[in-house]
Amino acid sequence: MSTDLSMLHLILGASPVVQLVMLLLVALSLLSWTLIFHKWKKLGAAQRDAKDFEQQFWSGGELAALYQQVAAREQDNEGMADIFEAGFKEYSRLRKQPQVEGGAMVEGAQRAMRVALSREEDRLEAGLSFLATVGSTSPYIGLFGTVWGIMNAFRSLGNVHQATLAMVAPGIAEALIATAMGLFAAIPAVIAYNRFSNDVERLANRYDNFLEEFAALLHRQSLTARKD
Repeated sequence: MSTDLSMLHLILGASPVVQLVMLLLVALSLLSWTLIFHKWKKLGAAQRDAKDFEQQFWSGGELAALYQQVAAREQDNEGMADIFEAGFKEYSRLRKQPQVEGGAMVEGAQRAMRVALSREEDRLEAGLSFLATVGSTSPYIGLFGTVWGIMNAFRSLGNVHQATLAMVAPGIAEALIATAMGLFAAIPAVIAYNRFSNDVERLANRYDNFLEEFAALLHRQSLTARKD
């Protein structure tokens, strides 16, 4: 008598605990892939926006005109545009106060840009902790299902006088599926986490470099305005 060792039959014939583990791993995998595609689109858009804004910023136009253009957007600014808006807004506010010196204006703008930079870093890093959690815990969740399934397989042999491979093979096979599903959930999550972490770090460094360059530009403007 042949034993059906098809994947579907093994999953449907698994114990409730192993099935629950498999269901959890499928849910984690689906959530992980959804987040991966979402982060891939968001980080790609952030890189393109940073490139476009840098070209616009260094095109030689008036900063006030660029600020008006950025502030007039219907959607909330993100990335480099948000940092620029926060810095120039604070600089313009302090510039209207006669008692504030040029250095204080630049320092105020830098503080505002640092807050915006921190906000952007938090936005870029959103979801990465979930990918790290899936990548680190999924193999152990799958291993738990495997251990539980193997325990059930060997425990069932206690009721028979002569054990054969055909008796224990289905139980071990269904248990190993849990480990395979754990790896299937973990491997893409780990790869995506490493890739996205690198992209976020590069973007954060790019934002920070822009912040310093913009602060230096504001400092030169404050010196010129004081001489005038």
